[in-house]
Amino acid sequence: MTDLPSIRYAQSGDVDIAYQVLGKGPPDIVFVAGFITHLTALWEDPSYRSFCERLSSFARLILFDKRGMGLSDRVRAGTLEERMDDVRAVMDAAGSDRAALIGVSEGGPLSMLFTAAHPERAQALILSGAEVKEETTEDWPWGENTREEFEASMAEVPNFWGRGEWVWSIMPSRAGDESLARWFSNLLLQAASPRAAEAFMRVGFGIDVRHVAPSIGAPTLILHATEDRICHVENARWLARTIPHSRYVELDGLDHVPWGDRSDEIVGEIQEFLTGTRDAAVPDTVLATVLFTDIVDSTAHASRIGDRRWRELLAAHNERVRRELHRYRGREIDTTGDGFLASFDGPARGIRCARAAIESVDELGLRLRAGLHTGECELMDGKLGGIAVHIGARVVALAEPGDVLVSRTVRDLVAGSGIDFVDRGVARLKGVDGEWRLFSAATADP
Repeated sequence: MTDLPSIRYAQSGDVDIAYQVLGKGPPDIVFVAGFITHLTALWEDPSYRSFCERLSSFARLILFDKRGMGLSDRVRAGTLEERMDDVRAVMDAAGSDRAALIGVSEGGPLSMLFTAAHPERAQALILSGAEVKEETTEDWPWGENTREEFEASMAEVPNFWGRGEWVWSIMPSRAGDESLARWFSNLLLQAASPRAAEAFMRVGFGIDVRHVAPSIGAPTLILHATEDRICHVENARWLARTIPHSRYVELDGLDHVPWGDRSDEIVGEIQEFLTGTRDAAVPDTVLATVLFTDIVDSTAHASRIGDRRWRELLAAHNERVRRELHRYRGREIDTTGDGFLASFDGPARGIRCARAAIESVDELGLRLRAGLHTGECELMDGKLGGIAVHIGARVVALAEPGDVLVSRTVRDLVAGSGIDFVDRGVARLKGVDGEWRLFSAATADP
Protein backbone atom coordinates (compact mmCIF):
# COMPACT_ATOMS: atom_id res chain seq x y z
CA MET A 1 0.00 0.00 0.00
CA THR A 2 1.26 3.48 -0.87
CA ASP A 3 2.09 5.49 2.23
CA LEU A 4 -0.73 7.65 3.55
CA PRO A 5 -0.05 11.32 2.68
CA SER A 6 0.58 13.50 5.73
CA ILE A 7 -2.47 14.90 7.48
CA ARG A 8 -2.31 18.67 7.97
CA TYR A 9 -4.78 21.19 9.40
CA ALA A 10 -6.10 24.50 8.13
CA GLN A 11 -7.88 26.92 10.45
CA SER A 12 -11.23 28.13 9.15
CA GLY A 13 -12.49 30.54 11.76
CA ASP A 14 -12.51 28.46 14.94
CA VAL A 15 -12.75 25.13 13.09
CA ASP A 16 -9.79 22.92 12.16
CA ILE A 17 -10.08 21.33 8.71
CA ALA A 18 -7.96 18.25 7.96
CA TYR A 19 -6.31 18.15 4.54
CA GLN A 20 -3.66 16.34 2.48
CA VAL A 21 -1.44 17.33 -0.45
CA LEU A 22 -0.17 14.93 -3.15
CA GLY A 23 2.03 15.64 -6.15
CA LYS A 24 3.30 18.90 -7.58
CA GLY A 25 1.67 21.66 -9.59
CA PRO A 26 0.83 23.59 -11.53
CA PRO A 27 -2.01 23.05 -11.88
CA ASP A 28 -3.51 22.72 -8.41
CA ILE A 29 -6.65 20.62 -7.93
CA VAL A 30 -8.94 20.87 -4.90
CA PHE A 31 -11.01 17.70 -4.61
CA VAL A 32 -14.43 18.47 -3.12
CA ALA A 33 -15.78 15.05 -2.20
CA GLY A 34 -19.34 13.87 -1.83
CA PHE A 35 -21.31 13.03 1.30
CA ILE A 36 -18.83 10.83 3.19
CA THR A 37 -15.23 11.82 3.92
CA HIS A 38 -12.51 10.39 6.15
CA LEU A 39 -9.04 10.89 4.72
CA THR A 40 -7.36 7.85 6.25
CA ALA A 41 -10.28 5.44 5.78
CA LEU A 42 -10.73 6.47 2.14
CA TRP A 43 -7.04 5.83 1.49
CA GLU A 44 -7.50 2.17 2.40
CA ASP A 45 -9.52 1.54 -0.79
CA PRO A 46 -7.12 0.66 -3.64
CA SER A 47 -9.36 2.11 -6.36
CA TYR A 48 -9.67 5.48 -4.57
CA ARG A 49 -5.95 5.48 -3.82
CA SER A 50 -5.04 4.77 -7.45
CA PHE A 51 -7.41 7.51 -8.66
CA CYS A 52 -5.75 10.10 -6.40
CA GLU A 53 -2.25 8.99 -7.33
CA ARG A 54 -3.01 9.31 -11.03
CA LEU A 55 -4.43 12.82 -10.60
CA SER A 56 -1.33 13.78 -8.62
CA SER A 57 0.90 12.54 -11.46
CA PHE A 58 0.08 15.69 -13.47
CA ALA A 59 -1.19 18.12 -10.78
CA ARG A 60 -0.90 19.02 -7.13
CA LEU A 61 -3.94 17.39 -5.54
CA ILE A 62 -5.45 18.84 -2.36
CA LEU A 63 -7.89 16.63 -0.40
CA PHE A 64 -9.83 17.61 2.72
CA ASP A 65 -12.40 16.39 5.23
CA LYS A 66 -15.47 18.59 5.47
CA ARG A 67 -16.23 20.24 8.79
CA GLY A 68 -18.08 17.96 11.20
CA MET A 69 -16.78 14.80 9.54
CA GLY A 70 -13.72 12.60 9.32
CA LEU A 71 -10.57 14.06 10.85
CA SER A 72 -11.85 17.65 10.86
CA ASP A 73 -13.47 19.15 13.95
CA ARG A 74 -16.72 17.36 14.78
CA VAL A 75 -18.92 20.42 14.76
CA ARG A 76 -22.40 20.78 13.27
CA ALA A 77 -22.86 20.28 9.56
CA GLY A 78 -21.89 23.53 7.90
CA THR A 79 -23.81 25.70 5.47
CA LEU A 80 -22.58 26.14 1.91
CA GLU A 81 -21.20 29.55 2.88
CA GLU A 82 -19.22 28.08 5.78
CA ARG A 83 -17.94 25.27 3.59
CA MET A 84 -16.78 27.84 1.03
CA ASP A 85 -14.76 29.41 3.83
CA ASP A 86 -13.27 25.97 4.53
CA VAL A 87 -12.18 25.53 0.90
CA ARG A 88 -10.56 28.95 0.94
CA ALA A 89 -8.81 28.18 4.24
CA VAL A 90 -7.45 24.90 2.91
CA MET A 91 -6.18 26.58 -0.26
CA ASP A 92 -4.49 29.30 1.81
CA ALA A 93 -2.86 26.75 4.12
CA ALA A 94 -1.63 24.74 1.13
CA GLY A 95 -0.28 27.86 -0.57
CA SER A 96 -2.66 27.65 -3.52
CA ASP A 97 -3.72 30.99 -5.01
CA ARG A 98 -5.82 29.43 -7.80
CA ALA A 99 -6.99 25.90 -8.36
CA ALA A 100 -9.29 23.74 -10.41
CA LEU A 101 -12.12 22.36 -8.29
CA ILE A 102 -13.39 18.82 -8.77
CA GLY A 103 -16.88 18.57 -7.29
CA VAL A 104 -18.26 15.06 -6.83
CA SER A 105 -21.90 14.32 -6.00
CA GLU A 106 -22.87 16.53 -3.04
CA GLY A 107 -19.54 18.33 -3.48
CA GLY A 108 -20.77 19.59 -6.84
CA PRO A 109 -23.04 22.36 -5.51
CA LEU A 110 -20.30 23.67 -3.20
CA SER A 111 -17.81 23.69 -6.08
CA MET A 112 -20.27 25.53 -8.32
CA LEU A 113 -20.99 28.17 -5.68
CA PHE A 114 -17.29 28.67 -4.89
CA THR A 115 -16.43 29.00 -8.58
CA ALA A 116 -19.18 31.57 -9.19
CA ALA A 117 -18.49 33.56 -6.00
CA HIS A 118 -14.67 33.47 -6.14
CA PRO A 119 -13.63 33.51 -9.80
CA GLU A 120 -10.23 34.86 -8.79
CA ARG A 121 -9.49 31.59 -6.94
CA ALA A 122 -11.16 29.13 -9.33
CA GLN A 123 -9.04 28.34 -12.39
CA ALA A 124 -11.52 25.74 -13.66
CA LEU A 125 -14.46 23.62 -12.55
CA ILE A 126 -14.86 19.86 -13.03
CA LEU A 127 -18.14 18.20 -12.06
CA SER A 128 -18.40 14.42 -11.72
CA GLY A 129 -21.75 12.86 -10.83
CA ALA A 130 -22.67 16.29 -9.49
CA GLU A 131 -26.04 17.06 -7.95
CA VAL A 132 -28.13 20.11 -8.76
CA LYS A 133 -31.11 19.53 -6.45
CA GLU A 134 -31.79 16.38 -4.42
CA GLU A 135 -35.49 16.88 -3.81
CA THR A 136 -37.83 15.60 -6.52
CA THR A 137 -40.47 18.23 -7.26
CA GLU A 138 -42.81 19.08 -10.12
CA ASP A 139 -40.26 21.47 -11.60
CA TRP A 140 -37.33 19.10 -10.93
CA PRO A 141 -38.23 15.46 -11.70
CA TRP A 142 -34.59 14.30 -11.58
CA GLY A 143 -34.05 14.46 -7.83
CA GLU A 144 -33.22 11.53 -5.57
CA ASN A 145 -36.35 11.50 -3.37
CA THR A 146 -39.59 13.30 -2.71
CA ARG A 147 -39.91 15.05 0.64
CA GLU A 148 -42.00 12.16 1.99
CA GLU A 149 -39.50 9.53 0.85
CA PHE A 150 -36.65 11.50 2.35
CA GLU A 151 -38.29 11.84 5.76
CA ALA A 152 -39.05 8.11 5.81
CA SER A 153 -35.40 7.33 5.04
CA MET A 154 -34.20 9.64 7.83
CA ALA A 155 -36.14 7.58 10.37
CA GLU A 156 -34.08 4.54 9.27
CA VAL A 157 -30.62 6.14 9.52
CA PRO A 158 -29.75 4.56 12.90
CA ASN A 159 -30.67 1.14 11.50
CA PHE A 160 -28.70 1.23 8.25
CA TRP A 161 -25.70 3.38 9.26
CA GLY A 162 -22.60 1.23 9.04
CA ARG A 163 -24.16 -1.29 6.64
CA GLY A 164 -21.54 -1.60 3.94
CA GLU A 165 -23.88 -3.10 1.31
CA TRP A 166 -25.03 0.47 0.65
CA VAL A 167 -21.87 0.94 -1.41
CA TRP A 168 -23.20 -1.42 -4.08
CA SER A 169 -25.73 1.23 -5.15
CA ILE A 170 -22.89 3.75 -5.39
CA MET A 171 -20.59 1.34 -7.24
CA PRO A 172 -22.93 -1.24 -8.85
CA SER A 173 -20.10 -2.50 -11.07
CA ARG A 174 -18.73 -4.12 -7.89
CA ALA A 175 -22.04 -5.35 -6.45
CA GLY A 176 -21.47 -8.47 -4.37
CA ASP A 177 -17.86 -7.55 -3.53
CA GLU A 178 -17.81 -8.29 0.20
CA SER A 179 -14.38 -6.75 0.76
CA LEU A 180 -15.65 -3.45 -0.68
CA ALA A 181 -18.71 -3.60 1.59
CA ARG A 182 -16.53 -4.17 4.65
CA TRP A 183 -14.33 -1.23 3.72
CA PHE A 184 -17.36 1.02 3.21
CA SER A 185 -18.88 -0.05 6.52
CA ASN A 186 -15.67 1.01 8.25
CA LEU A 187 -15.65 4.31 6.32
CA LEU A 188 -19.20 5.15 7.42
CA LEU A 189 -18.53 4.36 11.07
CA GLN A 190 -15.32 6.39 11.16
CA ALA A 191 -16.68 9.34 9.17
CA ALA A 192 -19.67 10.24 11.33
CA SER A 193 -22.24 9.07 13.86
CA PRO A 194 -25.81 8.32 12.70
CA ARG A 195 -27.07 11.60 14.14
CA ALA A 196 -24.31 13.60 12.45
CA ALA A 197 -24.94 11.75 9.20
CA GLU A 198 -28.61 12.68 9.32
CA ALA A 199 -27.69 16.33 9.83
CA PHE A 200 -25.43 16.23 6.78
CA MET A 201 -28.11 14.56 4.68
CA ARG A 202 -30.67 17.18 5.70
CA VAL A 203 -28.30 19.96 4.62
CA GLY A 204 -27.70 18.23 1.30
CA PHE A 205 -31.40 17.65 0.69
CA GLY A 206 -32.10 21.36 1.06
CA ILE A 207 -29.52 22.48 -1.54
CA ASP A 208 -30.68 23.86 -4.89
CA VAL A 209 -28.07 25.50 -7.14
CA ARG A 210 -30.15 26.02 -10.26
CA HIS A 211 -29.80 29.77 -9.84
CA VAL A 212 -26.00 29.50 -9.49
CA ALA A 213 -25.14 27.54 -12.64
CA PRO A 214 -25.69 30.38 -15.18
CA SER A 215 -23.25 32.59 -13.23
CA ILE A 216 -20.27 30.24 -13.58
CA GLY A 217 -17.64 31.85 -15.80
CA ALA A 218 -14.71 29.46 -15.36
CA PRO A 219 -13.96 26.74 -17.94
CA THR A 220 -16.12 23.78 -16.91
CA LEU A 221 -15.93 20.04 -17.61
CA ILE A 222 -19.00 17.93 -16.77
CA LEU A 223 -18.64 14.14 -16.46
CA HIS A 224 -21.53 11.77 -15.72
CA ALA A 225 -22.30 8.07 -16.07
CA THR A 226 -25.51 7.29 -17.93
CA GLU A 227 -26.55 4.58 -15.46
CA ASP A 228 -25.68 6.47 -12.27
CA ARG A 229 -28.21 5.23 -9.67
CA ILE A 230 -27.60 8.03 -7.16
CA CYS A 231 -27.67 11.16 -9.30
CA HIS A 232 -29.79 11.02 -12.46
CA VAL A 233 -27.92 11.79 -15.67
CA GLU A 234 -30.42 14.57 -16.45
CA ASN A 235 -28.70 16.60 -13.69
CA ALA A 236 -25.58 16.66 -15.86
CA ARG A 237 -27.46 17.33 -19.09
CA TRP A 238 -29.17 20.31 -17.45
CA LEU A 239 -25.81 21.61 -16.23
CA ALA A 240 -24.35 21.24 -19.71
CA ARG A 241 -27.22 23.32 -21.14
CA THR A 242 -26.99 25.96 -18.42
CA ILE A 243 -23.30 26.57 -17.56
CA PRO A 244 -21.84 28.85 -20.24
CA HIS A 245 -19.08 27.40 -22.45
CA SER A 246 -19.05 24.05 -20.62
CA ARG A 247 -17.81 20.75 -22.06
CA TYR A 248 -19.97 17.68 -21.42
CA VAL A 249 -18.73 14.08 -21.52
CA GLU A 250 -21.37 11.40 -20.99
CA LEU A 251 -19.85 8.11 -19.86
CA ASP A 252 -21.23 4.66 -20.63
CA GLY A 253 -20.90 3.52 -17.03
CA LEU A 254 -22.64 2.51 -13.83
CA ASP A 255 -20.70 3.98 -10.92
CA HIS A 256 -21.46 7.24 -9.15
CA VAL A 257 -17.92 7.95 -7.91
CA PRO A 258 -15.09 8.86 -10.32
CA TRP A 259 -12.78 6.10 -9.09
CA GLY A 260 -15.23 3.43 -10.25
CA ASP A 261 -15.74 1.60 -13.53
CA ARG A 262 -14.82 4.55 -15.77
CA SER A 263 -11.85 5.80 -13.75
CA ASP A 264 -9.35 5.59 -16.64
CA GLU A 265 -11.56 7.64 -18.93
CA ILE A 266 -12.36 10.21 -16.23
CA VAL A 267 -8.71 10.79 -15.33
CA GLY A 268 -7.83 11.09 -19.01
CA GLU A 269 -10.57 13.67 -19.61
CA ILE A 270 -9.49 15.70 -16.56
CA GLN A 271 -5.83 15.62 -17.57
CA GLU A 272 -6.58 16.74 -21.12
CA PHE A 273 -8.98 19.45 -19.89
CA LEU A 274 -6.40 20.93 -17.51
CA THR A 275 -3.14 20.35 -19.39
CA GLY A 276 -4.10 19.97 -23.05
CA THR A 277 -2.68 16.45 -23.28
CA ARG A 278 -3.36 13.04 -21.81
CA ASP A 279 -1.12 10.06 -21.17
CA ALA A 280 -1.27 7.37 -23.80
CA ALA A 281 -3.65 4.67 -22.65
CA VAL A 282 -1.28 1.82 -23.42
CA PRO A 283 -0.40 0.22 -20.07
CA ASP A 284 2.27 -2.41 -19.60
CA THR A 285 0.61 -5.81 -19.43
CA VAL A 286 1.47 -9.29 -18.26
CA LEU A 287 -0.30 -12.64 -18.37
CA ALA A 288 -0.84 -13.66 -14.75
CA THR A 289 -2.97 -15.88 -12.55
CA VAL A 290 -4.65 -13.77 -9.89
CA LEU A 291 -5.65 -15.31 -6.57
CA PHE A 292 -8.15 -13.74 -4.20
CA THR A 293 -8.67 -15.12 -0.68
CA ASP A 294 -11.34 -14.07 1.76
CA ILE A 295 -12.17 -14.97 5.36
CA VAL A 296 -15.75 -16.24 5.53
CA ASP A 297 -18.05 -14.31 7.93
CA SER A 298 -15.15 -12.22 9.23
CA THR A 299 -17.36 -9.43 10.59
CA ALA A 300 -19.47 -11.82 12.66
CA HIS A 301 -16.37 -13.63 13.87
CA ALA A 302 -14.73 -10.37 14.96
CA SER A 303 -17.90 -9.36 16.82
CA ARG A 304 -17.95 -12.65 18.73
CA ILE A 305 -14.35 -12.58 19.95
CA GLY A 306 -13.70 -8.84 20.33
CA ASP A 307 -11.30 -6.44 18.63
CA ARG A 308 -8.13 -7.41 20.48
CA ARG A 309 -8.45 -11.14 19.92
CA TRP A 310 -9.51 -10.53 16.30
CA ARG A 311 -6.37 -8.47 15.60
CA GLU A 312 -4.23 -11.30 16.99
CA LEU A 313 -6.10 -13.88 14.94
CA LEU A 314 -5.85 -11.75 11.80
CA ALA A 315 -2.10 -11.36 12.28
CA ALA A 316 -1.76 -15.16 12.56
CA HIS A 317 -3.90 -15.56 9.42
CA ASN A 318 -1.71 -13.11 7.49
CA GLU A 319 1.46 -14.87 8.58
CA ARG A 320 0.17 -18.27 7.43
CA VAL A 321 -1.11 -17.05 4.08
CA ARG A 322 2.18 -15.25 3.39
CA ARG A 323 4.09 -18.40 4.27
CA GLU A 324 2.17 -20.33 1.61
CA LEU A 325 2.62 -17.53 -0.92
CA HIS A 326 6.38 -17.73 -0.39
CA ARG A 327 6.31 -21.51 -0.63
CA TYR A 328 4.49 -21.49 -3.98
CA ARG A 329 6.32 -18.46 -5.41
CA GLY A 330 3.30 -16.20 -5.30
CA ARG A 331 3.56 -12.42 -5.25
CA GLU A 332 1.48 -10.49 -2.74
CA ILE A 333 -0.19 -7.56 -4.50
CA ASP A 334 -2.51 -6.21 -1.81
CA THR A 335 -4.41 -7.04 1.35
CA THR A 336 -8.00 -6.08 2.09
CA GLY A 337 -7.92 -6.50 5.86
CA ASP A 338 -9.25 -10.06 5.83
CA GLY A 339 -8.13 -11.26 2.43
CA PHE A 340 -5.26 -11.26 -0.05
CA LEU A 341 -4.73 -10.49 -3.71
CA ALA A 342 -1.72 -12.34 -5.11
CA SER A 343 -0.37 -13.26 -8.53
CA PHE A 344 1.38 -16.31 -9.95
CA ASP A 345 3.12 -16.97 -13.25
CA GLY A 346 1.56 -20.44 -13.29
CA PRO A 347 -2.06 -21.33 -12.43
CA ALA A 348 -1.25 -24.75 -10.91
CA ARG A 349 0.92 -23.15 -8.24
CA GLY A 350 -1.85 -20.66 -7.56
CA ILE A 351 -4.39 -23.45 -6.98
CA ARG A 352 -2.03 -25.41 -4.72
CA CYS A 353 -1.20 -22.26 -2.77
CA ALA A 354 -4.89 -21.53 -2.27
CA ARG A 355 -5.58 -25.06 -1.03
CA ALA A 356 -2.60 -24.97 1.34
CA ALA A 357 -3.63 -21.58 2.72
CA ILE A 358 -7.19 -22.80 3.37
CA GLU A 359 -5.92 -25.85 5.25
CA SER A 360 -3.36 -23.85 7.23
CA VAL A 361 -5.81 -21.17 8.34
CA ASP A 362 -8.41 -23.81 9.20
CA GLU A 363 -6.19 -24.71 12.19
CA LEU A 364 -6.90 -21.22 13.55
CA GLY A 365 -10.66 -21.81 13.43
CA LEU A 366 -11.06 -19.60 10.36
CA ARG A 367 -12.69 -20.59 7.07
CA LEU A 368 -11.22 -19.24 3.85
CA ARG A 369 -12.52 -19.25 0.32
CA ALA A 370 -10.44 -18.58 -2.77
CA GLY A 371 -10.98 -17.59 -6.39
CA LEU A 372 -8.57 -17.67 -9.34
CA HIS A 373 -8.52 -16.43 -12.91
CA THR A 374 -5.78 -16.19 -15.53
CA GLY A 375 -5.69 -13.30 -17.97
CA GLU A 376 -3.84 -10.25 -19.19
CA CYS A 377 -3.29 -7.78 -16.36
CA GLU A 378 -2.19 -4.17 -16.42
CA LEU A 379 0.98 -3.27 -14.51
CA MET A 380 0.58 0.01 -12.64
CA ASP A 381 3.32 1.04 -10.20
CA GLY A 382 3.85 -2.51 -9.05
CA LYS A 383 0.11 -3.19 -8.78
CA LEU A 384 -2.12 -5.27 -11.02
CA GLY A 385 -5.28 -3.99 -12.64
CA GLY A 386 -7.58 -4.68 -15.54
CA ILE A 387 -10.50 -6.94 -16.29
CA ALA A 388 -8.66 -10.12 -15.24
CA VAL A 389 -8.39 -8.78 -11.70
CA HIS A 390 -12.08 -7.84 -11.66
CA ILE A 391 -13.00 -11.34 -12.84
CA GLY A 392 -10.91 -12.90 -10.06
CA ALA A 393 -12.73 -10.76 -7.48
CA ARG A 394 -16.12 -11.84 -8.84
CA VAL A 395 -15.09 -15.51 -8.82
CA VAL A 396 -14.08 -15.50 -5.13
CA ALA A 397 -17.39 -13.83 -4.25
CA LEU A 398 -19.17 -16.95 -5.56
CA ALA A 399 -16.93 -19.46 -3.76
CA GLU A 400 -18.26 -21.54 -0.87
CA PRO A 401 -16.38 -21.78 2.46
CA GLY A 402 -13.30 -23.92 2.00
CA ASP A 403 -13.68 -23.83 -1.78
CA VAL A 404 -11.07 -23.00 -4.44
CA LEU A 405 -13.20 -21.72 -7.32
CA VAL A 406 -11.56 -21.10 -10.69
CA SER A 407 -12.54 -19.89 -14.14
CA ARG A 408 -12.55 -22.20 -17.14
CA THR A 409 -9.38 -20.45 -18.35
CA VAL A 410 -7.52 -21.67 -15.27
CA ARG A 411 -8.85 -25.21 -15.59
CA ASP A 412 -7.82 -25.43 -19.24
CA LEU A 413 -4.29 -24.21 -18.50
CA VAL A 414 -3.52 -26.86 -15.84
CA ALA A 415 -4.29 -29.90 -17.96
CA GLY A 416 -1.97 -32.74 -16.96
CA SER A 417 -1.19 -31.24 -13.56
CA GLY A 418 -3.06 -33.93 -11.60
CA ILE A 419 -5.56 -31.40 -10.26
CA ASP A 420 -9.16 -32.59 -10.42
CA PHE A 421 -12.13 -30.28 -10.90
CA VAL A 422 -15.84 -30.33 -10.21
CA ASP A 423 -18.02 -28.41 -12.67
CA ARG A 424 -19.96 -25.73 -10.77
CA GLY A 425 -21.99 -24.64 -13.79
CA VAL A 426 -22.38 -21.35 -15.58
CA ALA A 427 -22.55 -18.01 -13.77
CA ARG A 428 -22.90 -14.37 -14.68
CA LEU A 429 -20.20 -12.24 -13.08
CA LYS A 430 -21.34 -8.78 -12.04
CA GLY A 431 -19.92 -6.09 -14.28
CA VAL A 432 -18.43 -8.64 -16.71
CA ASP A 433 -20.00 -9.48 -20.05
CA GLY A 434 -21.13 -12.98 -20.95
CA GLU A 435 -21.52 -16.21 -19.03
CA TRP A 436 -18.62 -17.89 -17.24
CA ARG A 437 -18.26 -21.58 -16.46
CA LEU A 438 -16.68 -22.10 -13.05
CA PHE A 439 -14.98 -25.13 -11.50
CA SER A 440 -14.06 -26.15 -7.97
CA ALA A 441 -10.49 -27.37 -7.67
CA ALA A 442 -10.27 -30.56 -5.63
CA THR A 443 -7.30 -31.39 -3.39
CA ALA A 444 -4.28 -31.90 -5.62
CA ASP A 445 -1.01 -33.72 -5.10
CA PRO A 446 1.94 -31.31 -5.06
